[in-house]
Amino acid sequence: MEIKEYIESGKAILGIEFGSTRIKAVVIDDKGNVLAGGGHGWENRFEDGVWTYTLEDIWGGLQDCYQDMLKDVKEKYGVSVTSFASIGFSAMMHGYLAFDKEGELLVPFRTWRNTITEEAAGILTNEFQYNIPQRWSISHLYQAILNREAHVDQVSFFTTLAGYVHWKLTGQKVLGVGDASGMFPIDTKTGNYDTSMLNKFDALVADRKFTWKLSDILPKVLSAGEPAGTLTEEGAKLLDITGTLKAGISLCPPEGDAGTGMVATNSVSVRTGNISAGTSVFAMVVLEKELSKVYPEIDLVTTPDGALVGMVHCNNCTSEINAWVNLFEEFAVASGISMDKNQLFTMLYGKALEGDPDCGGLLSYNYFSGEPVTGFDKGAIVFARSQESKFTLANVMRMHLYSALGALKTGLDLMLKEEGVKVDAMLGHGGYFKTRGVGQQIAADAIDAPVSVMETAGEGGAWGIAVLAAFMAGRKDGEKLPAYLNHVIFKEQQAETLYPIAENVAGFDKFMKLYHDGLSMEKEATEIFG
Repeated sequence: MEIKEYIESGKAILGIEFGSTRIKAVVIDDKGNVLAGGGHGWENRFEDGVWTYTLEDIWGGLQDCYQDMLKDVKEKYGVSVTSFASIGFSAMMHGYLAFDKEGELLVPFRTWRNTITEEAAGILTNEFQYNIPQRWSISHLYQAILNREAHVDQVSFFTTLAGYVHWKLTGQKVLGVGDASGMFPIDTKTGNYDTSMLNKFDALVADRKFTWKLSDILPKVLSAGEPAGTLTEEGAKLLDITGTLKAGISLCPPEGDAGTGMVATNSVSVRTGNISAGTSVFAMVVLEKELSKVYPEIDLVTTPDGALVGMVHCNNCTSEINAWVNLFEEFAVASGISMDKNQLFTMLYGKALEGDPDCGGLLSYNYFSGEPVTGFDKGAIVFARSQESKFTLANVMRMHLYSALGALKTGLDLMLKEEGVKVDAMLGHGGYFKTRGVGQQIAADAIDAPVSVMETAGEGGAWGIAVLAAFMAGRKDGEKLPAYLNHVIFKEQQAETLYPIAENVAGFDKFMKLYHDGLSMEKEATEIFG
């Protein structure tokens, strides 16, 4: 009854995140407890050489996700939803959504998954002396300029997916600092775009005589806790097709999935970090100081409240694992065996722990798309073994779980070993960690450091952005995000921690030697199949 009245009176908080394969909604109370949820499955499309989602995909998916959440609320509490205390939106970071002055999309949405901006990223990294990855929004804009694409003359505004959804629902062209740091470098002293780099970019394109300066077409940067506008009448109808939702609800700054992952794992303080492992995988550590040099494998982004973060982002993680689980499911069906998909995942993940520490000499590359961390602009799936390798189910599954972290470990070793970055707590979340104790143990062995998983980590970024919306709505004067998370949201939370096993650490290192030695084979495969 208390929860029913809480929701009915508009005190609940809503968070929605656009992931790579699922749009997820989570409704929480002001302590972070999950009250209800909803979801919508979707997939990116590869059209005309570009990974994309259409505007119909975005809005149809959002509306279906919201309706699914309403259904869950109705079934659990028997009430209709008319308002919330606050709402937050987050999405996959980076990418390119460019609009003209009428607000019309100029070219199809170019997602983070594209590896088509190598030339631009290289020039900007050299010009700024700051790593600018291919998936960053500024790389996409500059590559379009280098390609002499006609649309760049008409750009009036460009943003990320979260920024786009927020703009259409509130009319505000803003972005949380964490998401903004994946569009263009942030000066952590000011909490805004780096002025010297903005000037360098404008000088770089001065010969094109655009009517815009870069600062004119970027979204305004906001920090966690700042108000970011309210839901308009049009926005309310766009979100809730039943017309029941009221306008005027406050929204927090839209954020990227990296920032919401940090919040979901309480890793926004210095010397904390997290690994988010799903379709893609990234690991972040909140840094005590700047790195000693530029590393193409390490992005410098920020927490939702503007602290410097070293991030290793890889395009591929669990897709190949999922493909093999689907194959085993197909075999089970052909054998007349009915098995729940979650049960199948649990069984096969558990089997991986029985494998040899080095996977018995098996090797695979899970490159559905390019993998810049290891130097690939396109991908191919490879599974290789010698005649002497131990070809068992346990080793096959262990190999796929290792391979899912192969590119990530390549980048993380630079930060943790070469730069000597210290981490007191590393937390895992995402589908890779869903089967208890399996992905978590393998991740601990991969980075040779303890890895923890929290109960709420399973809720992921949708829960994280809901928490950021709650922070904005209930923030006390001067309250900082780390203190709020520690004293309000995670006060009662317990984390399960697993420690690296020496034999497994050595086995993973042996696997990684084979992994790096075999990259020439992966290169040839991309030329054959790409």
